[in-house]
Amino acid sequence: MATLSITPSGTYRAQVRRLGSAPLSKSFKTRQDAEVWIRQTESELDRGIYVNRQDAEKVTFSELLQKYLDEVSCNKKGFKHERVRLLKIERDLGHFRIIQIQSKHIAAYRDLRLNAGKSPSTVLNELSLISQIFDMAIKEWSIPIPSNPCSQIRKPKVSNQRTRRLSPDEEIALISASNASRATLLTSLIIIAMETGMRLGELLSLTWDNLSLDKRIAYLPETKNGESRTIPLSLKAIEALKATPRRIDSKQVFWSWTNRDSVVNVWKRTCKRAGIKDLHFHDLRHEAITRLFEKGFNVMEVGSISGHKTLQMLQRYTHLRAENFLERLG
Repeated sequence: MATLSITPSGTYRAQVRRLGSAPLSKSFKTRQDAEVWIRQTESELDRGIYVNRQDAEKVTFSELLQKYLDEVSCNKKGFKHERVRLLKIERDLGHFRIIQIQSKHIAAYRDLRLNAGKSPSTVLNELSLISQIFDMAIKEWSIPIPSNPCSQIRKPKVSNQRTRRLSPDEEIALISASNASRATLLTSLIIIAMETGMRLGELLSLTWDNLSLDKRIAYLPETKNGESRTIPLSLKAIEALKATPRRIDSKQVFWSWTNRDSVVNVWKRTCKRAGIKDLHFHDLRHEAITRLFEKGFNVMEVGSISGHKTLQMLQRYTHLRAENFLERLG
């Protein structure tokens, strides 16, 4: 049984009753919306598929983001970076109630970020995070959201694969500029990066306890993909490590930096001093992996050193110079 009445404020109050269950009611601005809700609710009740979404209608996306921060994001290795990203998302979507958010709202957010000059990869990462939150709400927290609004939108096309290689002259200039830097560990950091292919975060977390200069190996107990990795050290890497000054009160190899941003700032100044343009620190990882292939290591061997699990992932970091094939071509 359904009833429809007008409230003193002029809205329409719809109510649906079923024997043995509490009555369901909702207010609407128009009679048409109220009648549509009655028909839909009665149909879902008759088919046994009705889900009470009243709780979801009270929850804002901002509240959902906070729950994700407190229960999921805080346990991630990159919590600080993800928290910043979530706060940016909250600024544009936090005021919505989660039941209101549709694919058109997510698409509008995507376009807003792209038009603001954000890279497709940045926007794609943000959309992926939003999608994870909705999936968590539906599957883990049993919040009655009809569907994930991110599943139907067009994703930004990412085409940011870098092919930047470090030329021999640039390498000489880079080492010379780093030697002249007040950052005493910078030269060692650059050499170890080029010799091992370690990520910047892995280098900054490297400790002397996890190094064996006699066995020529570095052990990384935790990496980006959550697995440990053992890396062989070249003679050049060993030489650089032996020349690296240590601190008695720190086990960190590169103790002068506490976060990546401080390294990036020094890196930019050093590249400018060396006259090198468009070279990111992460390009040293590209360079190291490519050099391993040029030395004759196979895919499995390079993957075990770099931590990549598939050829496709390795290809993204590998840019062999065509002239290096000439001798073998004849």
